[in-house]
Amino acid sequence: MATTDKPRRATLLDRFERFGNKLPDPATLFLIGAAIVIVLSQIGASMGWSIQPVKPISIPGETALKLEPTGDPLNAVGLLSADGIYWMFQNLVKNFIEFPPLGIVLVGMLGIGVAERTGMMAALLKAFLYLVPASLLTPAMVFLGVMSSMGIDAGYIVLPPLAMALYKAVGRSPIVGLAAVFAGVSAGFNANLFVTALDPMLASFSNIGAQIIDPSYAVNPAANWFFMIGSTVVMTLAGWFITARFVEPRFERKPEEDGGPPPEKQDMRSVRILEPTEKSGLIAAGITFAIVFGVLLAMILVPNWPLWGQAEGDALPRWARSIVPIIFLSFLLPALAYGAMAKTIRNERDAAKAMVDAMAGMAPIIVLAFFAAQFIAYFNHSNLGTMLAMWGGQALATAQMHWMLLIVVFILVTAVFNLFVGSMSAKYAIFAPIFVPMFMLVGISPELTQAAYRIGDSVTNIITPLNAYLIIILVAMKKYVPKAGMGTLVSTMLPYSIGFLIIWTIMLLVWMATGAPLGPDGPLRYEGIAAG
Repeated sequence: MATTDKPRRATLLDRFERFGNKLPDPATLFLIGAAIVIVLSQIGASMGWSIQPVKPISIPGETALKLEPTGDPLNAVGLLSADGIYWMFQNLVKNFIEFPPLGIVLVGMLGIGVAERTGMMAALLKAFLYLVPASLLTPAMVFLGVMSSMGIDAGYIVLPPLAMALYKAVGRSPIVGLAAVFAGVSAGFNANLFVTALDPMLASFSNIGAQIIDPSYAVNPAANWFFMIGSTVVMTLAGWFITARFVEPRFERKPEEDGGPPPEKQDMRSVRILEPTEKSGLIAAGITFAIVFGVLLAMILVPNWPLWGQAEGDALPRWARSIVPIIFLSFLLPALAYGAMAKTIRNERDAAKAMVDAMAGMAPIIVLAFFAAQFIAYFNHSNLGTMLAMWGGQALATAQMHWMLLIVVFILVTAVFNLFVGSMSAKYAIFAPIFVPMFMLVGISPELTQAAYRIGDSVTNIITPLNAYLIIILVAMKKYVPKAGMGTLVSTMLPYSIGFLIIWTIMLLVWMATGAPLGPDGPLRYEGIAAG
């Protein structure tokens, strides 16, 4: 029976891939998407599409949910009106320049490009393969991806090329390496062994919603920590299982030009052996990195130093806001030290040429980013995504369900709306004032609502075109499979999205059944109002 199930499953994904790859170039797809948003926004504006923001209110002695209007109605903004067309002209350049991944990628690649062209990255790969057995490569990649959320979005830039090169070096499909690490980085984004900069941001939104019901309520930024530690372990194992069971067998049957493994495996001994110049270069790079890391760490931890604490009115710490120059310096300075010791960089001209070559390789991302930036900006400016999220939230707010079923539906709603509103903070800014107080009225704690939100916000990141970093992954994939398209990417990542959604939701339900706290000051139930 197993032999018949396996080909059937692969055939469905292969058909999906072929269909997706027959679609136009991704840049053209974003252009078409922008055109659809423009027309749809004007239809909505002409027909008077509008939604009234609401907030749940508590009535003493009652547990029934009451929704009270708050603020002005939100209306669809037409982009084909005179003002809409002017806005598109006025913001064309701004949309492109302020596209979130653009600066991160370009500045980050100045450092990473030098590291790659001096040979430091290749030497690091050899050292990594020496330390990590080939059999544990997949869980190592998924785990690194999950843990990369400590650097906010840094994992999108640093890890994909590393994973692809590693897998190819050991004779495995580079696309599988990309898929494993991308699943960890993006679908496992909200898990981590440590409290990250994401936690205080989410807690601040949860507080806003909780204080609608209980003005004295305060959510501890570490309230989900225990659950996130468990999630890191479970998501690493889930990513390993999905890769080994569904993703890698599919690519093992493909030729190299379609993303399959290289026809001849390299000798593992030669792959792992470091040349004397590589060893000396890595020692110099390691010492330099230790110095750079020590200085940056002091800047973060020493009171009143440049990266210590938070800027006034900012939910994120200063180091998180400075992640791009941190990445740049953490790669550039060790790479220069490596190149000087390994004799691959002899003067400043060699270093400048390495940066120029790295920028030249970014041309596909720059072109794709221009059209993606317009599409996302139009979608946001039209209010269509925000209105859709509000409508879904209000529909769920009036439903009468068991608390566990309510959590499951909330995860599903979040996962679906994540396809349309990609920003974690923007979406939770909409959801928290609705769902947090609503769930408190039926005895669900704000901390549990926040944990459920983190699941839904993560699992569909890898398949939504509104994930601004998807273009980076697509360009990285094309480096090894030039004819790959959106169909290849989505069909590869779909098993992770579905698998993570099911496994992570079950994990939360089991956690709820045990009654264990989600973290320090992280109760499952809110006792201020009798549970319904």
